[in-house]
Amino acid sequence: MVWTGTWVAERLGVELIGGEELPALLGLALRRNPKRAHLLVSSVLGKHVPQRPSVVYGSGLDLGRRVRELLGDEEAARSVVLGYAETATALGHAVADGLGLAPYLHSTRRPVAGVARAGGFEESHSHATSHLLLPEDPKLLAGGGPLVLVDDEFSTGNTVLNTIRALHARYPRERYVVVALVDMRSAADLGRLDAFAEEIGARVDLLSAAAGTVRLPEGVLERGQALVAEHERAYGSTGSAGPAPALTPTPAPAPGEVAVRVEIGWPAGVPDGGRHGFAPEHRERLEAALSAMADRIGEALRAPTAAAPPRVLVLGFEELMYAPLRLAAALEDAGHDVRYSTTTRSPVLAVDDPGYAIRTRLVFPAHDDPADGPGERYAYNVAGAGFDAVALVVDSAADTPELHAPDGLLAQLAAHVPRVVLAVVPSYTPDVPSYTPTVSEAPERSSMLPEPLRGPSFSSYAPEEVGWLLQDLSGVELEAPTEEREEAIQSGGAHYAESLPVEYQPSARYQELFHSALESSAERIARAVGTVTETVLAERPGRNPVLVSLARAGTPVGVLMRRWAQARHGLDLPHYAVSIVRGRGIDANALRWLAAHHDPADVVFVDGWTGKGAITRELAEAIKEFEATSDGPTGFDPEIAVLADPGSCVRTYGTREDFLIPSACLNSTVSGLISRTVLRSDLVGPNDFHGAKFYRELAGADVSGAFLDAVAARFDEVAETVEMDVKELLAADRTPTWEGWAAVERISEEYGIHDVNLVKPGVGETTRVLLRRVPWKILAKRGADADLAHVRLLAEQRGVPVEVVDDLPYSCVGLIHPQYTRGATGADGKAVVSQ
Repeated sequence: MVWTGTWVAERLGVELIGGEELPALLGLALRRNPKRAHLLVSSVLGKHVPQRPSVVYGSGLDLGRRVRELLGDEEAARSVVLGYAETATALGHAVADGLGLAPYLHSTRRPVAGVARAGGFEESHSHATSHLLLPEDPKLLAGGGPLVLVDDEFSTGNTVLNTIRALHARYPRERYVVVALVDMRSAADLGRLDAFAEEIGARVDLLSAAAGTVRLPEGVLERGQALVAEHERAYGSTGSAGPAPALTPTPAPAPGEVAVRVEIGWPAGVPDGGRHGFAPEHRERLEAALSAMADRIGEALRAPTAAAPPRVLVLGFEELMYAPLRLAAALEDAGHDVRYSTTTRSPVLAVDDPGYAIRTRLVFPAHDDPADGPGERYAYNVAGAGFDAVALVVDSAADTPELHAPDGLLAQLAAHVPRVVLAVVPSYTPDVPSYTPTVSEAPERSSMLPEPLRGPSFSSYAPEEVGWLLQDLSGVELEAPTEEREEAIQSGGAHYAESLPVEYQPSARYQELFHSALESSAERIARAVGTVTETVLAERPGRNPVLVSLARAGTPVGVLMRRWAQARHGLDLPHYAVSIVRGRGIDANALRWLAAHHDPADVVFVDGWTGKGAITRELAEAIKEFEATSDGPTGFDPEIAVLADPGSCVRTYGTREDFLIPSACLNSTVSGLISRTVLRSDLVGPNDFHGAKFYRELAGADVSGAFLDAVAARFDEVAETVEMDVKELLAADRTPTWEGWAAVERISEEYGIHDVNLVKPGVGETTRVLLRRVPWKILAKRGADADLAHVRLLAEQRGVPVEVVDDLPYSCVGLIHPQYTRGATGADGKAVVSQ
């Protein structure tokens, strides 16, 4: 028998290394994917290759029994099993069945209205990457028992590590078990799991049915992509290379006549799968009903004139794999000749060759109103496989006009298989009551939100220094080149919070400049920290403030204020970091969490500095809007406490001088290795915190702790000066004059920009322009050179002119290139020198 990986192996030099069982479990195919051209095709998963249901289900059962043996009954009863969409939803469920005592949940790409998201993560090499976790019971993942994670293949480990990292930050536990049909890690990846377990302080075990690796020659991705393109040109983008009937389907029968619908009698209240959780008691009720449901399908499958039992395919639908699998297995138990597979989102090249794993493919439109819009879906190895009948099993959400359309899946199946039966399983809808929010209900809604993320799982700060009211998006690729971001932002095609700039990697010269600036300004910063902290305390006599920093520039300042209060007064002030986005407001879910855990009147918002005051105004408007909503708790003070207020925008500040705060010189490496915050609808749902990334890979360049320690070391020597400063401030008129905003409006008009958002005043904001945006020119105040060395260095590196001017209320102002297009930079990415 020819191995179904031979065709790819011969043409690309891909080798499957491992035991004799591997070729029986895995074949090879090619796909159009920018990250991984080859696809390991499992012969026992029931996704791309029709297989006997007893083999598919038995593979998962055996792994589940091994997990139970590993954990023991007591720990098995405390465990939760998590499977991955879309390929491993049935495998994970079968593992849970083999374990016998644990509830099951699988990730999903189908959002469900009213169901709170308990988490999410990314699958880096997948065709469709975003996973949601939507348990009906929000406490399902919150227990302390083992978490068993099930996928069809364990290769780089990225998907599993992303999942554990995201969940461990919210629901830490002592033990994880990773289960896969095949362990295909390379030698370079073998040690990652142990290192990761040590990093998070938990035990992580791995079980698989077989182990090996794939040897990929250099350039295989590019060669694979070229081979796919060549065959698509020769045989069409939707067809097989060879004389397979899938290429030219015969005309579909008239609508309404292509399939026999059968009512199977699905037991009421039993979920159709693990999308929202599946408990052991659900399993018992399903198994009691399987035989009768299989009999109904069996009767419908037999054509009235059939002389012999048909050769049957039970075809599942994308994530709906478990229910069709159990029905197929029940048919097999009843004596039918049955194979089982499912449709998929994943596009794979079909080649009609016995040495290739995907010989034919049917292409049809999506039929479940997917959240990411319409698109093609696929059924592999169905056409030309000799089936007499097919039983298509879908959930009711997928029983749509698109399914029954002339080019839909039913018509495609009827063109290749003599008899088609449609069985519809009711889509399980969690019992989420209709929600009319009131003020009294806000704490209950907030209790569904996760606890803050803390270091070292999220950020390099100590866990007591700050709790991040964010979700971890570390596994999501969000970075985009600066020029592309600027063009998208200014054209209105994207908001700046929907992507991240590529993290600036400072040169040796720039790092020296940072350390020099820190050494010379640490005392000045310590004085400002002390002044703003003492002012906050004096304004709230007898109360302990709750510091809430605006991530991420405000977070180092919040940590320093907390340290001052602890060092000078013995106060252990709570400190959290939240997201605020210009034009989108503050994270309302973070405010709900804060109101549920603290008195809103005690909350003090903290930021690093003011520029023109845009965020000050944004916060005031956001708080007003939040408190006007029916479920918005009231009592938050929209004032911001800042280290430096050169724009005269706030009442509570450490200084109104515009000087170099070294934390403005760098990005994540001085902010706990956390990115700027992200707000994008496909990643942040209505019940989620805004997101951010933890750049663990930059740990070697991290100076976050060094910055904090250098400033805190000066607290004692500035204490007396701070005491005098605070007395003067409390007696002075601190009413904001908004001098900076007026200057920005003037500059915007004088330089023909006509958009205040493209004028960034102050040392901190100018630094951000040079690091993250496409700068046009820098305005430097005459005589302010002492605080501008790093600005001049960055401007030199990016080819940006520095213009010395008088009468600036700031040390410098950064101007973003107006009406930006790609033509505004040269081939080297440097800014255009204005004429």
